[in-house]
Amino acid sequence: MSGEAAPPLARSTLDRAAHRRGDSQWLTEAWLRARVLLLDSTDEGRTLARTETSPPTLVLFGAADVPAGSESMAMFLGVEPDGVPVFAVDAPLPAIPGTRAVHLREVGHLLADREAGIFTTALALVNWHTRHGYSTSTGAPTAMDEAGWSRVDRNGGRIWPRTDPAMIVLVHDGVDGPDGRCLLGNNAGWQGTPGGRRYSCLAGYVEPGESAEAAVLREVREEVGIGVERIGYVGSQAWPFPGSLMLGFLATANPAEPVRVDPSEIAYARWFSRREIGAALAGQTVDVGDGARLILPPPSSIALFLIHRWLDGWVDADR
Repeated sequence: MSGEAAPPLARSTLDRAAHRRGDSQWLTEAWLRARVLLLDSTDEGRTLARTETSPPTLVLFGAADVPAGSESMAMFLGVEPDGVPVFAVDAPLPAIPGTRAVHLREVGHLLADREAGIFTTALALVNWHTRHGYSTSTGAPTAMDEAGWSRVDRNGGRIWPRTDPAMIVLVHDGVDGPDGRCLLGNNAGWQGTPGGRRYSCLAGYVEPGESAEAAVLREVREEVGIGVERIGYVGSQAWPFPGSLMLGFLATANPAEPVRVDPSEIAYARWFSRREIGAALAGQTVDVGDGARLILPPPSSIALFLIHRWLDGWVDADR
């Protein structure tokens, strides 16, 4: 998925070439001609980028330019359209003039499709490996296998990367024009921003035995006490912090229905007009009470993607 219709971290040009993950001979040869992304898991998975360019560009190394022994811990991400394989390695970042360490949250939305896909996939894999050094069923130590796409213990027990599905929904009133409103919330767990208060779409994990649409109904009811209708799927993107897949929806609700927040999850929730959201995106101050200004979700998030879809008048997912 690529282009403006895609959420920012849903873009990629890589062929994952999954059939190569168990081909040790091919992988050995591929490593010698590969492009390699270094990520430092001790620094929240940051990588090097040249940010003076537009768009920013990731620093990719040749196999001969990465730390010795990296081949044994290299994660195969896929093959580029030009036929060159791409790997990622969890390692400290070198100091290179003209570059700086960046996080996916910071630059994901700015990257070209190719580099957004490389960074997102690499970070998702690195985060999974750092959390699964032991088998979840036996507690035995595990080691990387299949070019980074599984881990195996000494008895051959194997585990594969898993992604936690979570729904995220932009609740709105179904009204076109500047007076149409959407319902946003401030999570009780978010740290405060001096002079500002962040509002975002409502979100939550899909529970076992539950559909994504059922999770939308449940989470909105639990968090703000209202019912929703006309639930429409919009799109998804990885959110590897550490390992979620965000399933984006739009849904309608009646603004006359009282908002009753669950204070253990939501500190504040309120309706905002398109006029207010547009002003905030334009850098204007929108007062949300107590002297705080409205802060919207970060641009790499699918939350802001959903807000833009609604702001532009795309109030139904099937439009």
